[in-house]
Amino acid sequence: MDRDEERGHADRSLLFIGDEDDDIEADRDGASPPSSDPGSFSDRSEPSIDEEEEEEEEEEEEDGDGRGGAAGEDGGGPRGTWPKSFRQSIDMMSVVPSPAMSSIIVASPNLTRLGNSIKEAGSSFFLNRAASSAMGHEGSLRLTRPLLPSSLSQLSSASASQPQPPPVKESTDSLPPRPPAPRAGSTEAPPPKPSSTCMESSYIDLPPPTTKCGQRQAILNGLNVLCGVGILTTSYGIKQGGWLSLILLPLLGGCSCYTGLLLKKCIDSSPSIDTYPDIGQAAFGIYGRIFVSVVLYLELYASAVEYITLLGDSLSSVFPSADLSFVGVYLNAHNLFAITMALAILPSVWLKNLSLLSYLSAGGVIATTAVIVCLFWVGIGEGIGFHPGGTALNLTHFPVALGLYGYCYSGHSVFPNIYSSMEERSKFTFVLLFCFILVTFVYAGVAVSGFLMFGESTMSQFTLNMPQQYIPSKIAIWMTIINPYTKYALTLTPVALSIEEALPKRLQTYQVATCVRTALVASTVVVALTFPYFALVMALLGSVFTMLVALILPCACYLSIKKGSTTIWEVVLCITIILLGIICACVGSYTSISQMITR
Repeated sequence: MDRDEERGHADRSLLFIGDEDDDIEADRDGASPPSSDPGSFSDRSEPSIDEEEEEEEEEEEEDGDGRGGAAGEDGGGPRGTWPKSFRQSIDMMSVVPSPAMSSIIVASPNLTRLGNSIKEAGSSFFLNRAASSAMGHEGSLRLTRPLLPSSLSQLSSASASQPQPPPVKESTDSLPPRPPAPRAGSTEAPPPKPSSTCMESSYIDLPPPTTKCGQRQAILNGLNVLCGVGILTTSYGIKQGGWLSLILLPLLGGCSCYTGLLLKKCIDSSPSIDTYPDIGQAAFGIYGRIFVSVVLYLELYASAVEYITLLGDSLSSVFPSADLSFVGVYLNAHNLFAITMALAILPSVWLKNLSLLSYLSAGGVIATTAVIVCLFWVGIGEGIGFHPGGTALNLTHFPVALGLYGYCYSGHSVFPNIYSSMEERSKFTFVLLFCFILVTFVYAGVAVSGFLMFGESTMSQFTLNMPQQYIPSKIAIWMTIINPYTKYALTLTPVALSIEEALPKRLQTYQVATCVRTALVASTVVVALTFPYFALVMALLGSVFTMLVALILPCACYLSIKKGSTTIWEVVLCITIILLGIICACVGSYTSISQMITR
């Protein structure tokens, strides 16, 4: 068995092996074989909810407030506490290849039951044919399951004819699958259950675990995370801070790339660390995990608010005369389209099969590339041209540019997931360097080109300055609309899952989840309409959350985890980055909030 199979990434079609294998798995798990539908995916032998709760409570009592490294050695690991859904939900935000048909079937219990029903009907048909054709012959024809591949049929027959150790049931995430349960009378402590390391739900279908990706796929994942809507405000950053503010791009990019490598070192320090919250617990205990998780979820929530504002701004520029007056309430074009698009997005947030959201994750790179091409197309091909101008330095609004440029590098919440999913982890350094160097040049090129085209009239999104009569302008504005529309559900779903898994068991139903997600969408609309300042809100996010997630927390966690084994220059560099992040966060947030108040 190769390495991927040992980590739970074996062919997912093994789940369709028949009743004998189900009975083996049931005996190994200590549960009785399913008595109803033998092919039902949802009826597979799993420990009861009460048993899960008891074992989770025992694990939490054993773990306590210990560090992640120690917990990992005991078998509990830092992943047994809230949030359990972080790894699964954040994986959906990266570019993933199209899943195989077996993965799609596994992700949908309805399709699983349908496939097994067809399999049983086919088996009955061929058995009848065999009985009629075998009359007069001694014995009966031994048939294997006709809808299984030959390799799987051989595997089933081999397992029935010769004694073999019980097959290890596939894990629900990328962690190694649990070994068989200890025998009766054994003093060995049972290993942790999969339910203690990832979220399992009865009302939603979480996506299948991501397969190991190569170097090219990891680069696409990194570019998809870094190339977001922040690129639209880079030209506005030059207008606010002057030409010298461009120095912030390589400075923040270099610091963010270095802290991304620090996250890699933190993950390598313990096998129980896979995600950013795991790093927080390994460094500062359970309270560090909760703090890191809350910061990451607040950043995602604020990004969803920005998507609503962006949709309202972009559609109101296409249809500026649209408005609505109803029962004494007047809605201008921006407010009308913000509410309308939120209602249009709402069904995607209600999806029960969350694996469908992963197909939307590839839209970021495509939409961003199209917008960049259209910008240069308008500047060069449509005769707008480039006109030098602007100031060298504007200290008054320089902190706003700092926040805008900082937001461009807010991808650290996904970097640990990308690193953990790589086949060759030694190439992560090259992947990270390539992504940061490329996006820094892209950001700088777009910022310079946009400001040279539109000068002091540059708006918070350069697409709003592009003349609507040109075809590339229309393509750019609609790509700007499609990008947040497809990413909104991906961004808000992790926040919703974290809230839902914190609810009591009796409230973890699809109806309650629908209410939670509807309330989250409504709240993002209210916040977006209350603070309809796209650039200033983005500058605030970049000043507060990006400085925390990308600069301060990685250095602090690294110094805590590697205490006593770091060199002097590493300590000095980490402390310098922490101080830089604190200063940028204070100055940038104060300037952004003050400008919001005065407007």
